[in-house]
Amino acid sequence: MEQPSKKQKTSMTSVTSGESKSQSPSWVKYDAATCDFPIQNLPYGIFKPSSDAPPRCGTAIGNMVVDLSVLHETGMFQQLGTWTSVFCEPTLNSFMALGNTKWSAVRAAIERLLSSEEGTLRDNEAVRQQALVPMSSVTMCLPCRIGDFTDFYASREHATNVGTMFRGADNALQPNWLTLPVGYHGRASSVVVSGTPIRRPRSQLQKDRTDPKQGSVYGPCKLLDFELEMGCFVGPGNDLGTPIDINNADDHVFGFVLLNDWSARDIQKWVSTSSTTGRRKNWQEGEGEGVSYCFFVVCSCNHTHVMLTLF
Repeated sequence: MEQPSKKQKTSMTSVTSGESKSQSPSWVKYDAATCDFPIQNLPYGIFKPSSDAPPRCGTAIGNMVVDLSVLHETGMFQQLGTWTSVFCEPTLNSFMALGNTKWSAVRAAIERLLSSEEGTLRDNEAVRQQALVPMSSVTMCLPCRIGDFTDFYASREHATNVGTMFRGADNALQPNWLTLPVGYHGRASSVVVSGTPIRRPRSQLQKDRTDPKQGSVYGPCKLLDFELEMGCFVGPGNDLGTPIDINNADDHVFGFVLLNDWSARDIQKWVSTSSTTGRRKNWQEGEGEGVSYCFFVVCSCNHTHVMLTLF
């Protein structure tokens, strides 16, 4: 197993206008100058407050996780309607499918409950103690069921480097790269949460890197790397055959995460020249790629621009 560093964590810096660096606008205590998750940037995730508890939806503020299922069950969301029962589910899928109007309504309600000027949650000790869980004591899970994912080849420098590896410097960048968004289909089951041990894949490798006529050998990947990328979660979909206007794209984007895109370069190079081309982006059966990503999804309806860092 390739073990990730135990010091691996999710960190985020947000940029806001007029935000005090020394004072928090929330009754939840945190250092606004260094906090990963201030009240201006409330992400969503799935967590278990204890090892034997079922997964449920939460958001993060400071070093605390707010249990959104508790807020629903105790009537803190009653002004929104009964649909907030989606926060009692073990994934974010149902919430993601509700669309931007309800995403924004929930965010406004959570901000209000956590605001230093609002005492509904702050002054209800029983609910507050149940709803706020120290981040250090929770177990984070995959935020949603990954039905499908596409890996877009978005960096010119990266596309040139990989193209040079596979085809040589003279034919590194394919002509279509400059005119359309090149994307590869990936195996959804290879997406795992950050911190999951990654097994080094085994498959066929070119026996002699300078002479492909010598065929292949079977063994572990020797050119394993990972790329730091941004992942986008799509909420509401579209009817089959009906395109989404580019001007309405924001209405379909739920949020973003950072991810590590693990690639077995020597395996990819060999299988991409054979009839198994369609398998070269799949991993955990041997060929291609795996994806691990951060616990929390930064919602696109946040009122700030954010930058995630994984270290």
